[in-house]
Amino acid sequence: QVQLVESGGGLVQAGESLRLSCAASGNIFRINAMGWYRQAPGKQRELVAVITSSGSENYASSVKGRYTISRDNVKNTVYLQMNSLKPEDTGVYYCNAEMQRTRFDVYELWGQGTQVTVSS
Repeated sequence: QVQLVESGGGLVQAGESLRLSCAASGNIFRINAMGWYRQAPGKQRELVAVITSSGSENYASSVKGRYTISRDNVKNTVYLQMNSLKPEDTGVYYCNAEMQRTRFDVYELWGQGTQVTVSS
């Protein structure tokens, strides 16, 4: 019933910016950490950024200083601002959330992914 829907991906040139959004909907009790992963062609999925419910952020070294993760707890939405994009940032970006159904029932939820393509 609960789902994550990403948006904001697209085609950009190197050096440009994109902002991704991921909105959670459904029967939500609480969302703990939310994050973004990406998977480049022929590569493994990797963690890009994560943000806790209180706003603490962490980033992969490859994007630190260029990406900013944020969240709106009222809208149950997490964002990823991507600046100074490089061709190696190309991939499918997936939203991830740690959902707390009850006090003790915690599970992980994934979005469907949104394509980001950066041309040189």
